[in-house]
Amino acid sequence: MENPLLLFPQLNTSASKDKLYYKVMKPAIKEEPNKASKPGAKQKRNRLSLLLQKPEFHESDHLGKPGNLTKAASVSPEEAVKWGESFDKLLSEKAGLDAFTKFLKTEFSEENIEFWIACEDYKKSKSAHELLPKAKTIFETFIQKDAPKEINIDFHTKNDISQNISEPTLRCFDAAQSSVYCLMAKDSFPRFLRSELYKELVK
Repeated sequence: MENPLLLFPQLNTSASKDKLYYKVMKPAIKEEPNKASKPGAKQKRNRLSLLLQKPEFHESDHLGKPGNLTKAASVSPEEAVKWGESFDKLLSEKAGLDAFTKFLKTEFSEENIEFWIACEDYKKSKSAHELLPKAKTIFETFIQKDAPKEINIDFHTKNDISQNISEPTLRCFDAAQSSVYCLMAKDSFPRFLRSELYKELVK
């Protein structure tokens, strides 16, 4: 192939070279996605990484060990004590949500709170065209069989979501979110209040 710059001398500038390079390479770039037409594990991980880029998912990553949590979140003992009043109170405050998420990570069950947060974000969608991509990401990350962060919900609930995921509504994850909420409220929350992490916060 002849050098395009020799055929078009007027393009012999830095900016023009960049534009020409893009035009020449553009067909090759477009062909890349065809190499992996089937949604494999790598694509699932990519979807998950996009989901986890949301601030809600990594706000607490900088908190480190329980000893650093108090300092980083600047939580007063009085504030921490109020979290013990109710699970809703805990979830309604950023520092409380961060602390609870950190606790669930120590129990390797952080997928529950991450799913709950994802559902809260999903229900804030302002237009119909936002629903399908968000719903599919949640489904592939938390619901479908062998999902990277599969949550524990009953077959009936999972089946209902599977059948309706192609035309999702704002409430299509409500039953699953409610189930996960109850699990955390009845099981994880009491353990959190007895944990060393929480005891350090209320000192």
